[in-house]
Amino acid sequence: MTTWNPDDLAAIDNVGELDVAAHRPDGTLRNSRVVWHVVVDGALYIRSVRGQEGAWYRGVQRTGTGVVDAGGVHAEVTFTRDDTHDASIDAAYRAKYGGGSAVVAITNAVATATTLRVDPA
Repeated sequence: MTTWNPDDLAAIDNVGELDVAAHRPDGTLRNSRVVWHVVVDGALYIRSVRGQEGAWYRGVQRTGTGVVDAGGVHAEVTFTRDDTHDASIDAAYRAKYGGGSAVVAITNAVATATTLRVDPA
C-alpha cells in the first residue's frame, strides 16, 4: 500500500466531492462519478450510497483501479475493501457533511458494506 502525500491528501480532504472513475479491464476509464469522501487515520475512504448496486462501485470491483480528482489533485489509485474503521468513517462523514438524510444514507448498513480505502497507485 502506497501512502498519500500529506499535502495532496489535505487538498482532497478539504473539498466536498471526489470524482471517481474506474479502469475497465482494457485499461480505459469508465465515466467518472461524484462521491463523498472522508479521511480517517491518514487514509482516504469512499462508499457507494446505493450499496453494491451503485454503477461506479460495480465498475471499481472489476479491476480495483482507477483515478480520482479533487482539490486540484489527479491521481491513479487502487481501491481496497476495508471495514476496519467503519465507526470512525461514519463519524467522519457526520462531521464533514452534517446530519441530513444523505449522511444517514451514506452511514447505513447498505453503504457501509461498500467501504473502500483509496490509495495512490
